[in-house]
Amino acid sequence: MFDGTIWFLIIGLTIVHGSNWVWQCEDGYCKRESGQTERDGYSALKLCQLVCSNYLNIWPYPTGAVKSSKELVNINTKSIIFHYNGPTETVAYLTEITKYFEGHLKKDEPFSCEENLYNLKITFTPLCKEITSNLETNESYTLTLDSIGNEVNVNIIAPTVFGVRHGLETLSQILVSHNDDGSKCLSTLSNVQITDQPKYPHRGLLIDTARNYLSVDTIKKQIDGMAASKLNVLHWHLTDSQSFPFVSVRLPNMTKYGAYSSKKIYTPENIKDLIQYAEYRGIRIIIEIDGPSHAGMGWQWGPEAGLGDLAVCINKQPWRSFCVQPPCGQLNPVNEKLYIILRNLYSDITDISPDRRMFHMGGDEVFIPCWNSTPEILKHLRGKPLNEKTYLDLWAGYQRKNLDAYDTAIGHKNTSIVVWTSHLTQPEFIKNYLPNDRYIIQTWVPESDNDLITDLIKLGYKLIVSTKDRWYLDHGFWGTTNYYKWKTVYENPIYEKYTKAILGGEVCMWGELVDDSNIDSRIWPRAAAAAERMWSDPVTTADYAQTRFFAHRERLIERKISAEAVVPQWCAENEGECHSYL
Repeated sequence: MFDGTIWFLIIGLTIVHGSNWVWQCEDGYCKRESGQTERDGYSALKLCQLVCSNYLNIWPYPTGAVKSSKELVNINTKSIIFHYNGPTETVAYLTEITKYFEGHLKKDEPFSCEENLYNLKITFTPLCKEITSNLETNESYTLTLDSIGNEVNVNIIAPTVFGVRHGLETLSQILVSHNDDGSKCLSTLSNVQITDQPKYPHRGLLIDTARNYLSVDTIKKQIDGMAASKLNVLHWHLTDSQSFPFVSVRLPNMTKYGAYSSKKIYTPENIKDLIQYAEYRGIRIIIEIDGPSHAGMGWQWGPEAGLGDLAVCINKQPWRSFCVQPPCGQLNPVNEKLYIILRNLYSDITDISPDRRMFHMGGDEVFIPCWNSTPEILKHLRGKPLNEKTYLDLWAGYQRKNLDAYDTAIGHKNTSIVVWTSHLTQPEFIKNYLPNDRYIIQTWVPESDNDLITDLIKLGYKLIVSTKDRWYLDHGFWGTTNYYKWKTVYENPIYEKYTKAILGGEVCMWGELVDDSNIDSRIWPRAAAAAERMWSDPVTTADYAQTRFFAHRERLIERKISAEAVVPQWCAENEGECHSYL
């Protein structure tokens, strides 16, 4: 009879800590076994992967040759020497990426290995003095690692400092920290040779700081994730109809009327800091000021300043009649004073941002019923038929004056202007309005609409691809959209046939449902899956890549990026056992 006493029966219980597992390399997979086995094995999964996994567990995998030994050596972390062997103009940049590299080696627990240590000497050789990047920047590199005597010599040679940076990122991925019999060690292979270069020059992540504000520190974390994955463009959707957080020195009313609060803004100093932070991680920041749609908060002050309505339909209800998303707002194309304001705004941006020969002007989701309900615009169009062509002409006239404002601000006409696909960019209209020597088109059509991409290429336009039913990471959390698993992201072809008209792609994190609290897990590690597509455009499936992907997710976690889990830990530690799972 049960009397309230609880009895525990313990039979043959053995407590096994993680350190008691060992891994064997079998048929290209690391198999976990109990440490009680008589067979020898690797004491850490990361060590086994370095020897056993395809492409040395590097993410994204290199496009060139990869050769390596199977022998592991331990590094003396107290004797790491850097040698800069290039133009003097590159030394400051190389010094900064050295600090970035060293930061990855610093862990909470100091290295304590003492036996069979090799000194590490790393030599950087950039061949040219350029330290700013653009679409033409050569990001290739070669990395050689040789063990001679008690020294490991690493040579990274590249045309530019950006190739050197990518090579250093690769080196950081083949330097593995692990615990060995109570000691913390840093190990690598005794011999490695890698040649590598990206397939596409534009490999981007879009973030949106207008729907919800993101702190500078949160943006830096996204930049860190990009650097680890060799993405090279942060597309910053800086403003929208919900808020205008950019502090314009010439136009202080923009944030006075448009920011969520005085604390949720980006000052010129903030932006300069982010640009430099990104530069040292091989990333250029491309700012987007959206228009003529998606422009409401921040544009209300025109009448008080005697400038008339700079934007129309602001906060107008019922919103579904005047825009695609509340609050409504669309720039007023017939107010000539608007273009003076835009020129001043662009002058502020060019004062703080390096000339990248690329700027994003948005241009999506223009809602004609807004303009068609505005008396000032209807008066301007008096005598013209209120048909499709009339409004396309009005829209194109805005875009032409907007471009003139930008060119005046920056002082030349050499900037490529990026705009989203829209009604204006349809093949039957675009040649009449947007010259292909000035405009790059960012496509956000579904994967099934490759015909549009083909048609735009035939018309001579260069494209950036953001497949909305593969690479829109906000999907799956609102409406009837679907969540795209990392495998779906990974297996999205940028285009069915490689062509230089495709500059690359961007994976997009629109900001309606993310802020500092959850953006890491919504972006990562899925953005890294897209990063391999943009770097290598592999013909392999996600199943073939998954062991490296799981390891890269752990790498992001180690770098303090809260990347979401994609499989149970058991699957990550028992390679090859969970193919096609999740």
